[in-house]
This record gives sequence, C-alpha cells and structure tokens, in this order.
Amino acid sequence: MTTHGDSATEPAVPTVAARTGPTGSGETPYTSTGDDTLPTALTGLRAAIGAARFPLPLPSAEVARRAGRAVTDQLDDYLLPRLRRLDAPLLVVIGGSTGAGKSTLVNSMVQARVSAAGVLRPTTRSPVLVCSPADSSWFRQGALLPGLTRTNSPSEDPRALHVVTAPALPPGLAFLDAPDIDSVVDANRALAGQLLAAADLWLFVTTAARYADAVPWDVLRTARSRGTVIAMVLDRVPPGAGDEVTAHLSEMLAEQGLGATPLFVLPETWVDGQGLLPVQVTAPLADWFARLAADADARAAVVRQTLDGTLATLHPTVEGLAEAADEQVVTADTLDERVAAAYRSAHRTVEQGLSDGRLLRGEVLARWQEFVGTGELLRTLEARLGRLRDRLAAAVTGRPAPAAGLRVAIESQLVTLLCGVASEAAETAHTAWRAHPAGAALLDPALAHPSPELPDRAERLIRDWQRGVLDLVRTEGDDKRFMARTAAYAVNATGLAVMIAVFASTAFIPTGLEVATGAGTTVAGQAVLQAIFGDQAVRTLADKARTDLLARVRALLDEEAARYLTRTAAARPAAETAESLRRAADRVEFARRRSGFAVDAPTEGAGPR
Repeated sequence: MTTHGDSATEPAVPTVAARTGPTGSGETPYTSTGDDTLPTALTGLRAAIGAARFPLPLPSAEVARRAGRAVTDQLDDYLLPRLRRLDAPLLVVIGGSTGAGKSTLVNSMVQARVSAAGVLRPTTRSPVLVCSPADSSWFRQGALLPGLTRTNSPSEDPRALHVVTAPALPPGLAFLDAPDIDSVVDANRALAGQLLAAADLWLFVTTAARYADAVPWDVLRTARSRGTVIAMVLDRVPPGAGDEVTAHLSEMLAEQGLGATPLFVLPETWVDGQGLLPVQVTAPLADWFARLAADADARAAVVRQTLDGTLATLHPTVEGLAEAADEQVVTADTLDERVAAAYRSAHRTVEQGLSDGRLLRGEVLARWQEFVGTGELLRTLEARLGRLRDRLAAAVTGRPAPAAGLRVAIESQLVTLLCGVASEAAETAHTAWRAHPAGAALLDPALAHPSPELPDRAERLIRDWQRGVLDLVRTEGDDKRFMARTAAYAVNATGLAVMIAVFASTAFIPTGLEVATGAGTTVAGQAVLQAIFGDQAVRTLADKARTDLLARVRALLDEEAARYLTRTAAARPAAETAESLRRAADRVEFARRRSGFAVDAPTEGAGPR
C-alpha cells in the first residue's frame, strides 16, 4: 500500500502481515521435560547463553559474542516482557538514517514537541518514548527495555529512556524515537539496533535523497529475516518526483522480499512555529496508526507475528553460537595436540637413545671400559673387601673409584639428553602455536625454552632412577634362586651394570652400531653378569629399569608440556557448552510450536492497511 500526503485512499481494517522471516519448518528433536512454557524455555536459553564463553581469538568468537549479547538483550528487552503481557500497548520503534526527519515526524503525529529536532547531528541522543497517558504506567515500570533508566526530562545519557505522555496519542500504541542507525556515535548506533530489536512494529523513515543508502537496507533485511511487521515513510519528496521515486523504492522493496510493506510518501514541505508538519501531510500515516490502535485484534496480530518471527530466529542464531563453541573446543584440542606431538617426539627420541647405543659413546663408554677393564666390576662384586680397597685408593690418589665415575657419567649423559629433547620440544611447540592465531594469542616468549628449573629436575630424576635401579636389584632378592646367586655380590656393581644394559638394545647384546661405538667392550661385563644371574635375569632387570626410566622421563616431559596446556585449559570453554546451547534452543522451538505462535504458512496482506 502506498499513500501520498493528502491523497490517501480509505484505509482498510488492519490485518495480519505476511510473514517475511523463517517459518521454522521441520520437527525439533527436543523431548519435553514437563515445564515447556515459553517464558521458562527462554529463561533457560538466556542462562545457557550467559554461561557460554568464546575466549580463543577466532574470527567466529567475536561474531558469537555479539550475537549472544544481541539475543540476551532481545530476551530481556522484548521477548520475556512481551510474553508476560501480550495485551500490553503496541510499541512502534521509529528508526532511520541521520537527518531523515524521524523526530519531526513523531512530534507531528502526536501534535506536540516531545522529541528534539534540529540541524545539529546527531540530534537524538537518548531515546524518547511517547505514549498515551493511559499507558504510561506500563512503560514507566521498566519491564520493557529494563536496561534503560526512565526519566521525565530529556537526557544526554544514551542509556536513559525519556518517557513522555501525549494526549493526542490513543491508548494501545506508543512511539519510540530511536537514535540514527548510521550515527557517527558508536553508542547511538548500538542503541538503535537494540531498540529496533524490541519493537512490535518497525517504522523506517528515509528521504528521497537517501533511500538507496546501504545501511538502511541492511537494517530492513534484518527486519525481514525476523518476520517483523514493517512500515516505511519516504520523506521530503520534491514536487514532481513522487511517482518516479516511489516506483523505484517500491521496486527495491520488492527485490528484498518486502513488496507488501506499507509505504507512506510525504512531500517536501514547511513546518510551523512548533516545528510540526502540516496535519494534512501526516494524516494518512496518523490515521493508519489510529485505526491500528483502535483494533485490539489487529494489534494482537501484529504482536504475535513479530513475536513469532523473533522466536523463530532464535534457533538458527543459537546454532551459530553452538558452532562457535564447537570451534573453540576443536581449536583448543588442535593446540593441545600440537604440544602433545612435540613432546611425544621428545619422548621417542629418548626411547631411541636408550636402544640404539648412542648413549654408550663418550664419557659413559670410557668410564664403563675403565670399570670393566680395570677389574672394578669383579672387585666390587666381591663386596666388602673390594669397597674398602676402593675407598683407600681414592683417599690416597684423590681420584674417585671407577664405579663413582661411571655413575656420574651416566647421570650427565642422561641429563644432557633430557635437556636437549625438552628444549627442542619447547621450540617446536612454540613455533606450532605461533603459526595459529589462537595459539599466538596465548604465547609467552618464555615458552620457547624449557623451564629454568629443568636441569635441576632432570638431575634429580636421574639420581632417583639410579637409586630405583639399586632398589630393583635388591627386590629381586624375593626370588630364592636369584638371592642365592647374588648373595656374595655387591648391589652397587650389579646396579651399574644394569644401568649400562639399559643403554644397549636387546639387554646387553651389542648391535653393529654398538660395536662401532665401542659397546662391544661391554661383552666382558655381560659375560660376568650372565654367569651370575643368567641371561633372562639380565634381560628382566634391564627391561624393568628401562621402563622405570621412560616413565620418569614421560612425567618430566608432561610437566614441561603443562606450561602450554594450562593456557589452553584456562581458555577452553566447557565441553558441554555447545550441547547446552542446542538443547536450550530446541526447548524454545518446542515451546514455540506448542504455544501456537508458529506460523507455517504466510497469510495474505501487508500489515495494517
């Protein structure tokens, strides 16, 4: 329907507008829990959204946070209060671009200067709500738009709502003059969006010069997607341009699926001393709203359509939040896996080092050859006499016994290996995180290196393991045959030989690489041990000692990896976030369908006519 200034056709009785938003077709998998009223379901949804966190800096995170705030605002500002009072006055939010004449139009329709209008932009800073004196209590009590403080006078505070009564406005209808949707002030733009989301009916005001601007059409598409009832005012149309401009705007509306939107065309004209438009110019629009205010059924139809359209958008919106929550968990898992892979590689390097003979090079090999070649192994296996002789020799020469040198060499070799693999793992994990936007945001430069206390911890680990090997040799005494074989020999000498066995593959049987590195020298020690314990005993001792060492190494590397993993743990949303959101959205959709709000097939019409 299009009306022009003072030549409007006789308006018809208001009817339900055709739905423009999603119909919500298809069944939801939600199973009733017994209390499925819409307010209860929406309250549960609000709690689920409030609990959702999107801490990792992903592109979807900020979008989800904004969408979550928007849904929460709409629940608080509109859906919950409107559902509690379906018979409350109809709220018409008047929005549009800067300088479109919204405030002048509101003032003219209520025949009073209730909203500031002027050439200084932006004019409307805090929103102004105009209602009939009979409806004042509903709007002042704060159920609708509870986040805005009610005031009785104009305010520069954008979080204030100036409530004004106008006797010329009939009961059942209120106008809310919103800030410009394209305001240069961010807070004004955000507030305009919030207010439009709380509307039962959106009245968009544009001008002949600016009706094709992009921002208003973005807002109109949002209205269409929500199924909101819309009316439009084309203001300040120059003489002789009405037909051409109106035809073009109508064509644009049709292209956007808004062809049934009522369009009111106001000519360019003068304002009186109070800044009001001539009555005959605004009469078609004022009459349209008067008829709507007088028809309770028409108002209820508008409310139900907008309410259902808004409810229908919740499910896909919340699904977007759930997908963002899923992405957060997947990303945290990905970052964790990159760390785990780096430290798994470190652990494998240690395993390989214990099996390929590389640890039998250098100082360890020299000390082992000295230990075996000087007869130290045999002497220390002689128990007390050998130990006393060693101590006397050390006291005279100042040199430690070969057994002590071998033990220190083993410790040093293993500590060097552990520090090396931990350093490589830290650098690998740091590089992997730096390559991921979410990981880079969690990084600390110190993570590129092992923890400062790692060398000390590695030394303690090896010493504890060496003591554990000696304990292992002792505990084998539980086997009577083993006890009989070892009773005459020293635990320390046996333990050192077992430690060397851990460094060689297949429990002391030298491979080609070990022979090349000099490990073939260990055959003498092998022959002695096998003669004492038997081949299987040697293998069993070496396997147990090796397993114990690898377990201790894994714990050490896990502690190093935890420096990374604690960061993802702190940033990781709860695993059940996405499921909670989906369950809450399903419950709302189930309640919407049971309530009778859902409209599966659009009705004919184009809003109040």
